[in-house]
Amino acid sequence: EHPEFIVNVKETGRILLVNYADIENLSITTLNSARFLHDGGWDSTHRYFMTAANQSNKIAVVDSKERKMVQLVDAEKIPHPGRGANFTHPKFGPVWATGHLGADVVTLISTASDDKKNAKYKEYNWKVVQEIKHVPGNLFVKTHPKSKHLWADSAQNSDKDLAESVSVWDMADLSKPKAVLNVAKDSGMPAAKATKRAVHPEYSADGKEVWISLWGGKADQSAIVVYDDATLTVKKVITDPKMITPTGKFN
Repeated sequence: EHPEFIVNVKETGRILLVNYADIENLSITTLNSARFLHDGGWDSTHRYFMTAANQSNKIAVVDSKERKMVQLVDAEKIPHPGRGANFTHPKFGPVWATGHLGADVVTLISTASDDKKNAKYKEYNWKVVQEIKHVPGNLFVKTHPKSKHLWADSAQNSDKDLAESVSVWDMADLSKPKAVLNVAKDSGMPAAKATKRAVHPEYSADGKEVWISLWGGKADQSAIVVYDDATLTVKKVITDPKMITPTGKFN
């Protein structure tokens, strides 16, 4: 909306809008939010920036067009959205999703905003409209405009099987996961006592594949496991001795 960086100054709970129209004379607008700011991403319109205040259990919503705070939405314990996940809910319209490190749900927040085409959903705007049953320890949720699936990891869960797995929902039925995939077992790599944490599902640009990082322990090989989004089967396991706990994968 403007030539600006949006900067989370994490420990302060403040968000800076850094305007670089004049690169020699930056102007900075400070927005008061909540502590401690962490991951965040855009809503589907790319107007609103939504970011976790993870020790305040809130999601801060910034209007990048009007350059102001819009809302602090109550979430559950330690929200951790990554960039979050945008999709159209069959009942509530456009929503943005976040998982949590300390709670067993994925929270869906309405992003109907003031878009005329979403007028019938306006009553839900910036409200929590649904909590999908998951497990604690989630770091990233992902979907894609051409997919019918929502993926969520549970990499920081204390249970080995859960930490090594990801959950997949059909967005037409969010009552329970369509599948829970044990990425460590699906990789075909040697079993290990150490937990091989499955983390950061990321779609290919065309929405046909989901790439998941598999963290090996100190003595174990890490990998990236590529799933076919339509069939939920493994297409490829990418690994190399130089690949050590890969995390974010972006295209």
